[in-house]
Amino acid sequence: MTQTKIYTSKLYNAFNVPEKIEYIQEKIPSNNLNRIYCKSSKDMSELPDNSVNLMITSPPYNVGKEYDDDLTIDEYRNLLFNVFNETYNKLATGGRACINIANIGRKPYVPLHSMIIDIMLEIGFFMRGEIIWDKSASAGGSCAWGSWMSASNPVLRDVHEYILVFCKDSFSKKKVEYKKDTISRDDFLEWTKSIWTFPAVSAKRVGHPAPFPIELPHRLINLYSYEDDVVLDPFCGSGTTCLAAVKNNRNFVGYDVVEDYVELANKRIADFIL
Repeated sequence: MTQTKIYTSKLYNAFNVPEKIEYIQEKIPSNNLNRIYCKSSKDMSELPDNSVNLMITSPPYNVGKEYDDDLTIDEYRNLLFNVFNETYNKLATGGRACINIANIGRKPYVPLHSMIIDIMLEIGFFMRGEIIWDKSASAGGSCAWGSWMSASNPVLRDVHEYILVFCKDSFSKKKVEYKKDTISRDDFLEWTKSIWTFPAVSAKRVGHPAPFPIELPHRLINLYSYEDDVVLDPFCGSGTTCLAAVKNNRNFVGYDVVEDYVELANKRIADFIL
């Protein structure tokens, strides 16, 4: 079946994709840019609506990390809905949202990535795809096998996480003459594959209990934004997204509720700039 027939099939009737698009891109005041705010990202009133080009984040997993609140599944879902709904408001037309998430638990297995997809579609995002981050290169000798060599209770060992990719209102970004692409031919060919392989990063080395490697936002920034675009991380943590934005000549805005992590993120950025 051709792509045209797929998009005109009854399967796609439920997706309301606009034919005519008004591209809206507001400007963020310079004194509100390149800052990390120590507050909840459920309210990002420092940013005008329709002003952010790309969001990259990894939300808290609500599994007892030192920065987690012990939320019920409904409370956790409401937190993510409120933050990502506010993100939707702040993204410009064609803005992208990339969410790194792992599933949790074994009895039962909790598919957080599926819950986030439902939330994002409910808000109004279009889904662009999902990337499987293969972390097997850094996987240790985990023994989460359940019953050893027995059909009694074998347990899968996750060596992957997801990077879910969404967009607002338009599948394409408006090309502006002065905006510059920064991705090479070879990287484009490699990073448009749906499986990425690179190692995880040491929590002890970064100073945060759940960091992701800078390679993750580095790829997403170059694949989904132009130079000088604005990159947002509403769950900023140790500031890896913001640091990657600086390294790739983008502007950034971050939010985190933990003051120690805001200080850590600012220090990492300052150390690079200096």
